[in-house]
Amino acid sequence: MPAITVENVLALPRVSTPDPVSARPRPVVSVTTAPKGFEGEGFPVRRAFAGVDLRTLDPFIHMDQMGEVEYAPGEPKGTPWHPHRGFETVTYIIDGEFVHNDSHGGGGVIRDGDTQWMTAGSGLLHIETPPEHLVVSGGLFHGFQLWVNLPRADKFAAPRYQDIRGGQVALLSSPDGGSLLRVIAGELDGHAGPGNTYTPITMIHATISPGASLTLPWRKDFNALAYTLAGKGSVGTKGRPVELGQLAVFGEGDSITVTADAKQDPRHPTMDVLFLGGKPIREPVVAYGPFVMNTKAEVVQAFEDYQAGRLGTIPAAHAAVRGEAS
Repeated sequence: MPAITVENVLALPRVSTPDPVSARPRPVVSVTTAPKGFEGEGFPVRRAFAGVDLRTLDPFIHMDQMGEVEYAPGEPKGTPWHPHRGFETVTYIIDGEFVHNDSHGGGGVIRDGDTQWMTAGSGLLHIETPPEHLVVSGGLFHGFQLWVNLPRADKFAAPRYQDIRGGQVALLSSPDGGSLLRVIAGELDGHAGPGNTYTPITMIHATISPGASLTLPWRKDFNALAYTLAGKGSVGTKGRPVELGQLAVFGEGDSITVTADAKQDPRHPTMDVLFLGGKPIREPVVAYGPFVMNTKAEVVQAFEDYQAGRLGTIPAAHAAVRGEAS
């Protein structure tokens, strides 16, 4: 995984070890396996949150692990133009490249550890595609897209786009140097990531060496999720097994623990985990297609606004790209 890394992990700031006397380990509430499916024009995904109660995930709504897939020339696929309202999309690329453009003027190319953070807010249109040279050559593609809910007060915030380069994330080490932590948003043990969020959350990509155990301090008022992007190991102090494509949900407490198996598959020599935590919004959620609102009437209004062209128009320079939104 070529997401941002360092030669000497021990040279990085280290996360403190939670006090074993006062810090209460969070128990593992559930482990679920993401079913496989297809998104957009046909790229493979794992539906990371499938089968998990939305109240447990709050403020997160949806997450797809995109790939890991090795495309042949001509195979890379993206999404056509489509609308969103009422939440934020966070796209993080581990391998490959992705191009984003939207009707509010946001856009750019992200690759190998970069993140694009789009706040749909009051509504916009956007498109995500592989660059033309990658379509021609093919190649490895791997990443994920997370949907973060917006509280009622921010549902109609002005759209915005954040281009977060891999080199901007906060890099940390576990106390023993066995894990590399990339803080993309929120903060961990006083170290803040670059992502600017409406809803208080923490998002961390950790690479855990074979046989290493990682225990992180975690905010009591946040929920706690750990999704295995690659490799295998266990979660919690009781060592519940997890592997690629599985989501662990933790209960209440002060710390979370993930341990990598000593023996890993040669294809995935380390265990890579996405840690997510957020302060629950605890508001009604009505999600349908590309809209995440508080009531059914608001979703109906979003469709009407989209059909009337009130969520924006496709920029003229991109109108022919992958067709218009449907």
